[in-house]
Amino acid sequence: MNGSKERLVLTALVVGAVLAGGNGVGVRFSNRELDPLWGAGLRFALAAALLVAAMAALRLARPRGRAAVGAVLYGALNFGAAFGLAYYALVELHAGFGQLLLAIVPLVTLLLAVVERQERLRAVAAAGAGLAFVGIAVMSRAPLRDSVPPLSVLAALGSAFCFAQAAIVVRRFPAVHPLTMNAVGMATGAAMLVGLSMLVGESITVPEHGETWAALAYLVVVGSVVVFGLYVYVLGHWSASRAAYAFAITPIVTVILSAWLDDEPVGVELVLGGLLVIVGVYVGALRTPAVEQAEHRPGTRGGRW
Repeated sequence: MNGSKERLVLTALVVGAVLAGGNGVGVRFSNRELDPLWGAGLRFALAAALLVAAMAALRLARPRGRAAVGAVLYGALNFGAAFGLAYYALVELHAGFGQLLLAIVPLVTLLLAVVERQERLRAVAAAGAGLAFVGIAVMSRAPLRDSVPPLSVLAALGSAFCFAQAAIVVRRFPAVHPLTMNAVGMATGAAMLVGLSMLVGESITVPEHGETWAALAYLVVVGSVVVFGLYVYVLGHWSASRAAYAFAITPIVTVILSAWLDDEPVGVELVLGGLLVIVGVYVGALRTPAVEQAEHRPGTRGGRW
C-alpha cells in the first residue's frame, strides 16, 4: 500500500473510531425509553433503509452468491448478535465502562485470526494488543469498585467476541462495496433483533421524548451509516486485527462524553489507562511491519476497494 493510501485508511480508522465514541452514550439514552432489543432493531432498520436508498441512487448491485452469504453472516454477527448483547449490557453499565470492555476486541480479533489461520502472530501486534489490554484493565479499576451486574459484563464481553469474529468472517468472502455490505448487514441484524424482541415480549413503541429521538438520529446516521461505512472500508485494506484497533480508540471519546452527558465518574485510572491504550494502538496498529504492508497492498487480498 502506498503512503497516500495508507494515510487515507488511517484517517478513516481514526475518524470512525472518534465518531463511534458517541454510540455508547446514545444507546444509554435509547435504553431509557425503548427496550434494548427493540431499540437496536429500530436503529438498524432505519439505517438499512437509508443505505438501501443510497444503493438505489448510486445504482449499486446487490451481492450474489458467496458475496451475499458473507454480507448476511457479517450482519448476523456484527449487528444482530454483537449489538443485541451490547444494548442489553448498557441497560446497567455506564457507556464508558461498557466501551472499555469492548476495547478488548483488538486482542480477541488477533487471537481468533491466528487460531483460524487468517493471520500470523507477530510480536509487535501482540505487544500492542497486550499494552492496550493493560490500559483497559487500569481504566476499569474505578467502575469495578462498585457493584457491577455480572450478566451485563458477560454480555459486553460476548459482544466483543462477536465484533471480532465478524471482522474475520467478512474477509473470507468476496469483496462487497462498503455501502452494500452494511445495507445487507444492517437489514439482517434488524430482522434478527426485531424478531427476538417480539419473541421475548418487549414493548414495541415509538419514542416520545426529544432526547430519545436525538440519540436515535445520531445512532442511525452517524453511529451506523458513517461509522460502519468507514469500518468496512478499513477492513478492505488492513488485516482484521489491525482494523480492530478502532475499538481501542473509541473508549477514550466515550468516557469523556459519558462523563459530560451521563454523569459517569472519571478518575485517574481512566486517564492513565487511556494513555496506555493510545500507546498500545500506536505500537500494534500504526507501526506496521513492512511485510504486513506488502501483504495488504492494492491488488492483494487486503486492497479490496
